[in-house]
Amino acid sequence: MRLSVYFTWGCSIVLAAGYNAFGKGAEPAGKKQYQVQHGPCSYTFLLPEADSCRPPYVPNAVQRDAPLDYDDSVQRLQLLENIMENNTQWLLKVLNQTTRLELQLLEHSLSTNKLERQISVQTNEITKLQEKNSFLEKRVLEMEDKHTLQLKSIKDEKDQLQILVARQNSIIEELEKQLVTATVNNSVLQKQQHDLMETVHNLLTMISTPNSAKNNFIAKEEQISFKDCAEAFKSGLTTSGIYTLTFPNTAQEKKAYCDMESNGGGWTVLQRREDGSVDFHRTWKEYKIGFGDPAGEYWLGNEFVSQLTNQKRYVLKIILKDWEGNEAYTLYDQFYLANEEQKYRIHLKGLTGTAGKISSISQPGNDFSTKDADNDKCICKCSQMLTGGWWFDACGPSNLNGMYYPLRQNNNKFNGIKWYYWKGSGYSLKATTMMIRPADF
Repeated sequence: MRLSVYFTWGCSIVLAAGYNAFGKGAEPAGKKQYQVQHGPCSYTFLLPEADSCRPPYVPNAVQRDAPLDYDDSVQRLQLLENIMENNTQWLLKVLNQTTRLELQLLEHSLSTNKLERQISVQTNEITKLQEKNSFLEKRVLEMEDKHTLQLKSIKDEKDQLQILVARQNSIIEELEKQLVTATVNNSVLQKQQHDLMETVHNLLTMISTPNSAKNNFIAKEEQISFKDCAEAFKSGLTTSGIYTLTFPNTAQEKKAYCDMESNGGGWTVLQRREDGSVDFHRTWKEYKIGFGDPAGEYWLGNEFVSQLTNQKRYVLKIILKDWEGNEAYTLYDQFYLANEEQKYRIHLKGLTGTAGKISSISQPGNDFSTKDADNDKCICKCSQMLTGGWWFDACGPSNLNGMYYPLRQNNNKFNGIKWYYWKGSGYSLKATTMMIRPADF
């Protein structure tokens, strides 16, 4: 006897038991059905009827035509019960296995659903990230466009400012030329006025004095030349004024102003600024031989000073005046200028005075520079930028030959007459005097 099990999807299961439960392609017929409900599944058992069963073949058994007795029936029934018990046990195993399969299918279904939900969530996240990325790309493009416009606007403004600066530079250059021309004309007129007044004064003096005084006056005007103002002072000439000096070991003469009153007298004035009447933005040759009026603003000349200060030891005194009525000085115990081959380099030692504890002339000494001879330590050409001739370092803390600015126009002037360690770099002074005297005077 065999038990056949047929599964159909949807939890409807048919189980048939018998020697031949079904024929090929035939439905079970003449069989007793038993149904069992287990959860959502229904199980149907098809068992053969008692009269359909045939006793097993027993070889050499005696054939009987009479009906089976009671014991034989009991044995058959017992056999069927055993068979049923075995079938029942087997069906329970099938049910357990089916339950495990259902649980596995359910878990697989749940896992599949969970995975689908995770995939759905991740898909949503990816969609959101793509949308956010698209938004950010759009913002970046907008910012790039905005920055491009800003850069273009800045470039246009820069171009306009460059054009404006170029125009302003042209205007400033033209104004500087006009100022130089006016200054030169003013210097000539002042010199003519000064000479005329001096001539008138001399004539009036000669008219109003006796003959002996006239002779003394003429003799004073035709006095002999001196090496420096100290020598004139020691000869008995103690009045400040213009004296004739001679180059060392030559007969070449040089007019200079001698200060015979300050600190014992005998001072030879090298430079003087007092009213802006003389243009100090000059060439190398002009600074070499000197320029201006010894009675007013002037520069004695680098060549004469170089030859003079290399004969013996000299001291240098610089007197400074501001626009508020203050005065200060700087004194160097040793001063001399190198020759022209060495660019009239300045040498100074021993600083004292009230115009700063630090020298405003850079140390060690620097070469002399003019607008046409750049010997400074700056690529910017200090003499052209600051104007005037001077011992510039990298444009340095001083320039007593800069532009002359009047009162209320003298502040914040980088190219003015400056002495940094007294009034700072932007203050243009009212008056300056540079003068020398032998150290053993």
